[in-house]
Amino acid sequence: MNRREWLKTVSTGLAGLAAPKWVRSASAGAAASAYSSGRPNIIFILTDDQGWPETSFQMDPTVADSTCPYFETPNMARLAGQSMRFTSGYAPAPICTPTRRSIQCGMTPARERGTEFPSDHFVPAEHLTIPKALKTVDPDYRCAHFGKWGEQMLSTPEQVGYDVSDGETGNETGGGMGGKGADRRPVVAPEPKDDPKLIFSVTQRAMDFMERQVGAKHPFYMQVSYYAVHWQIQYRDATVEKYRKKGDPQRDAPLEFAAMLDDLDTGIGELLGKIDALGIADNTYIFFSADNGGQEHDAKNPLYVKHLGVAPKAAAAAGTDGAKEDGTDNLAAAPNPSGKPRLPDDHPLRGAKQWLYEGGIRVPYVVRGPGIKAGALCGEPVVHYDLLPTFVDLAGGKGPLPDDLDGGSLRPLLENEGKGSVKRALPGLVFHRPARGYSAFRQGDYKLVVNWATEKNELFDLSKDVGEENDLSAKMPEKTAEMYATLTDYLKKVNAETYQKAKPKAGQKKAPQKKAPPKKTPSKDGNAA
Repeated sequence: MNRREWLKTVSTGLAGLAAPKWVRSASAGAAASAYSSGRPNIIFILTDDQGWPETSFQMDPTVADSTCPYFETPNMARLAGQSMRFTSGYAPAPICTPTRRSIQCGMTPARERGTEFPSDHFVPAEHLTIPKALKTVDPDYRCAHFGKWGEQMLSTPEQVGYDVSDGETGNETGGGMGGKGADRRPVVAPEPKDDPKLIFSVTQRAMDFMERQVGAKHPFYMQVSYYAVHWQIQYRDATVEKYRKKGDPQRDAPLEFAAMLDDLDTGIGELLGKIDALGIADNTYIFFSADNGGQEHDAKNPLYVKHLGVAPKAAAAAGTDGAKEDGTDNLAAAPNPSGKPRLPDDHPLRGAKQWLYEGGIRVPYVVRGPGIKAGALCGEPVVHYDLLPTFVDLAGGKGPLPDDLDGGSLRPLLENEGKGSVKRALPGLVFHRPARGYSAFRQGDYKLVVNWATEKNELFDLSKDVGEENDLSAKMPEKTAEMYATLTDYLKKVNAETYQKAKPKAGQKKAPQKKAPPKKTPSKDGNAA
């Protein structure tokens, strides 16, 4: 079924006529609820720039450094203990907006031709999205998005189907980098003192929404997209004092970053507590993850540069949000009186945010809910563009989804203690960032990294080499060639951006961007959804 056919069936299905085969068997107009229909609630908690090891619990118990004990995240740890942990969970991109588009529409950023902040043609409102899909399964679903929406998304939350949202929010909404000053240092005054990064006001709106839906007996989907822990750093006074007493961090992140992460954990704890108080935990799935890998706070760290395998200048310029183009004026790391090299923020992974090595795309990934064994581990590679088909499956949708979706349902893994596989049209995960000259392909234990600028391929066995230090391409040329062919065939099929086109020469005009559809006034009736 192509997208046009699907959209046609959606429009008729919601009117009570012929609906897609995968919707509920009851008539589309029938009243239903989370209580009478058995539809589950689904909550997706998305943090910003939180690296794979940036928690107080191990994302992978077999990897000792997949945690940082200096950080205190007891609520995240509690959630992880009640959940299935995906040790190979991925964001679709190493930066936020491509990931956020991919989440809503279930496609790779390569297919969306949106591997950087803007897309030259992809308007999410013109495609199947999570809220549209859930409402087709059951029109009684109420959908909300709170917190950071994204930069240059070309559609509002309401245009893609959300009933309630905070609007077209971005980094600056949540106290992000406003471009003030030459070096845009990450540590700022702890303002607002009681609501750093809007953690607690976002949480409160989410809790109010849940309470309304429980009262109205509506099943709901809610995405809570926190602004933390993206720069700039904000924190509560009492929280930062705790970390000042703990002493120097064990990694490059300043202690103020630890305080911000701690405040974020407190907000998540309040959200989890409200779910328990409302009595809906047994019928609610909670997905917890991040939009990309963690930010490296000192891109001049010799261990980071050595492991990344690029020139220090390139690491500084491309590896941080705040460095100048010449690689100077890095954002500040924690003071280091000892002078001894600290571990990079995303150690033991290679690279960080911005890169397609593991540090840029491997993220925390845990799921709690009905039928999911607490404490289970799953090593199967999963990615955020799997979420749309997963949510439809968990909500009771049946039959095929549109052909242009790249993701597959995680339900078989969730209900089988992490054993099994995910059925996708392409047997593997695609990551593409031609503007930086890289693409990557994860298939089973192996990962191929393609450098389009140098025409060099690297092959890693991540089951034995999570830090991507041992390039196997020379030892396994056939495997390298096979994965390269699969990746390039896919990129050609979806007409993905290319390295040359993503890096236009001086004087060359970029392709015009497609304009977003006219904005609709968001619903202001809080009781309507």
